[in-house]
Amino acid sequence: MSAPERVPGYRHPAPSTVIVAEGLPDDRPVDLATSYELCRRLHAAHGRTYYFATRFLPRDRRHHVHALYGFARYADDLVDHFDLGWSDAQRRAALEAWSADFLACLDRGHSVDPVLKAVVATVHELGIAHGDLRAFLRSMAMDLTVTRYPTYDDLYEYVYGSAAVIGAMMLPVLGARHPDARARAMDLGIAFQLTNFLRDVAEDLDRGRIYLPLEDLARFGVTPDDLLRRQVTPQLRRLLAFEIDRTRALYRRAEEGWGMLAPRSQACIRIAHRLYGEILDRIEAADHEVFTHRASVPLRRKVAVAAREVVRRPRPVPPVS
Repeated sequence: MSAPERVPGYRHPAPSTVIVAEGLPDDRPVDLATSYELCRRLHAAHGRTYYFATRFLPRDRRHHVHALYGFARYADDLVDHFDLGWSDAQRRAALEAWSADFLACLDRGHSVDPVLKAVVATVHELGIAHGDLRAFLRSMAMDLTVTRYPTYDDLYEYVYGSAAVIGAMMLPVLGARHPDARARAMDLGIAFQLTNFLRDVAEDLDRGRIYLPLEDLARFGVTPDDLLRRQVTPQLRRLLAFEIDRTRALYRRAEEGWGMLAPRSQACIRIAHRLYGEILDRIEAADHEVFTHRASVPLRRKVAVAAREVVRRPRPVPPVS
């Protein structure tokens, strides 16, 4: 099934399966360098703000970020990408097979899969917790069956795996130097995910999903049917304003973690933090029009933010409470 182009001028990049297939060498097996390059291509195509920020990491750390992004993006596309045109049963079978292969590769310590070769290498080199990887895969499987979340606590179960653990996986790349770094990294991962939910309300409806907690809809007098009508009402504006405030609180808490990272990694995280947080500003600037307008930060603004952040002094390590 192909998604209707509800937001003028925007269309998703090609599915990860297509990007990987187009990048495979014709005459030789995929070596580790090629696998990392395929992950980089996935990152560049799909994670434009994240990819931009990653360029401000030291060169010897970037390939690990590409690998982790490639892992997450490939799994997410198996579940979600419209252009694959798969049935629910096909998506489930593909995700289960890919997940089982990945977990077996983790146990073996190597993989021949074009994407997983780099992922497994990064996981083993950096000592990334296998439990975090399994939590992510569990959340991807939830997308195959769960379409509504009654409460924020219910949604948290999903975003813990889809986003919080991604933030935690980044810590060995960035260099954590404080016992609270994991908690603050998870806050930032969730803030990024909630920002996506607010930006992509219309797209998620196309997939049959609502990621805004139903208890919040009820609190502001919005029903799921109201969302399906795709009209921005005063009630919906108040709901979105509430969700934006909740997300900004997570960004503020995550900011406490900047000094918990190695100095050479801080500019990258500050840039990603600032730019993704600005998506919320742009939703507000569009008067909360999330059905016909996709909030984004233009390149000139990204460059301006990066120019400011790269010259900023790193934050010192905060005291341990």
